[in-house]
Amino acid sequence: MTRVRRFALSLLAAAAALPAAAQERPTVVVTPLGSARSFRVALQSFADRSPAPARSLPERLRQGIADGLEYSDVFQLLDPAAFLGPTTTPSLEGDPPVCSDWTPIGADALVQGEVERGAEQLAVRFHVWDTTRCQLLLRKRYAQEAGISPDGVARRIADDIVAAFVGVRGVSATEMAFVSDRGGNSEIYVMDANGGNVRRTTSIGSINNFPGWSPGGDRIVFTSYRHRNRPFLFSVTPGNGQPRLFLSRLAPELQQYRGVFDPSGERLAVVMSDGGAAEIYTVGRDGRQLRQLTHDRAIDVSPTWSPDGSRIAFVSDRTGSPQIYVMEADGGNAQRLTFNGSYNTSPTWSPDGSWIAYESRVAGQLDIWLIDPDRGTNVPLVTHPRNDEGPTWAPNGLKLAFSSSRRGRHDIYVFDLGSERLRQITRDAGNNRSPAWGGFPR
Repeated sequence: MTRVRRFALSLLAAAAALPAAAQERPTVVVTPLGSARSFRVALQSFADRSPAPARSLPERLRQGIADGLEYSDVFQLLDPAAFLGPTTTPSLEGDPPVCSDWTPIGADALVQGEVERGAEQLAVRFHVWDTTRCQLLLRKRYAQEAGISPDGVARRIADDIVAAFVGVRGVSATEMAFVSDRGGNSEIYVMDANGGNVRRTTSIGSINNFPGWSPGGDRIVFTSYRHRNRPFLFSVTPGNGQPRLFLSRLAPELQQYRGVFDPSGERLAVVMSDGGAAEIYTVGRDGRQLRQLTHDRAIDVSPTWSPDGSRIAFVSDRTGSPQIYVMEADGGNAQRLTFNGSYNTSPTWSPDGSWIAYESRVAGQLDIWLIDPDRGTNVPLVTHPRNDEGPTWAPNGLKLAFSSSRRGRHDIYVFDLGSERLRQITRDAGNNRSPAWGGFPR
């Protein structure tokens, strides 16, 4: 049975309410674990204003928005059969909704919209109302090429609705890269954050691992043994193009085990070795300005950047067992962070900088833990008799994905920090590991 430490998550829910770069605290925030509020939403079917209306288009938009809201773990959808008001949006330009039609059925929110598909463009407009205060919270318009699926727009709308009520954008429109051997070899795949729309990104026929996104989401950098049968970094554009050797300016005798972009996307922390112990370097994405950060006979691996790019957490066995350390981005002031347990690895910094999630071996099993990089508060997040490994944060800091063998093979799960809900999002054959959550779509 999965167990969580409420003390840790009550702290985390408050810390994760906003990204570090945000300037103002929202008026509505997610409440701590165990008391996370669910808003009840009345979602009208969008009126189709197309020259040739098609019933399937509004239905597909509504289902996509509903799925995105459900994935947020913040909203509960009301059954249209219970609506006292219209089930389809009458007009966005007409009179405002009668809020007294919606509050009696318990609606906290009302979503209205219109869609119009022309020969070249699909346009979607929507309004989000706080029915309790009878206040318009959000109005927005999306437009895209007419031939493109409306599913992506639907998920973006769902994420916008989450932001209107919670103050933090939802993540149903984001993507996740991962490694799977479902086709025989360990290849890189990409899927939607809820596990849908799985696409194979590489077909290299070699060992591939450690995918990581560029901040702009345009590239995935990963490790592959396809070149000289040794580890080198490759990059690929998801869904388009062939993998190519990355950092080709670096000396070919340097084995490149892992690369992680900094928040600016202009440089990387790279784990490399010239035949000795693995060390951590930084290098520009053009392969210039190589700088060695660690100088130790021990192995130094698994770098992860703080959100402001000023620090790097990493794993070192310099004290005899793998532990997590933090250093300045120039390699200075390295300090050990974890002291609980003899095996702590796979750190990943939360988007707001308040926590580092990592895997820790406890009583022979790997569990997901959290540690405060500044105060050292160290607590378990998710524990299970089987192994939970390789955590990765959602870009809003309110969910974590990880790989687990709790059903025998490895699959990827998503844990929501507010509702405590755990979802298994990969179900196909093979082992699915090393999830890497991408950023918000642009």
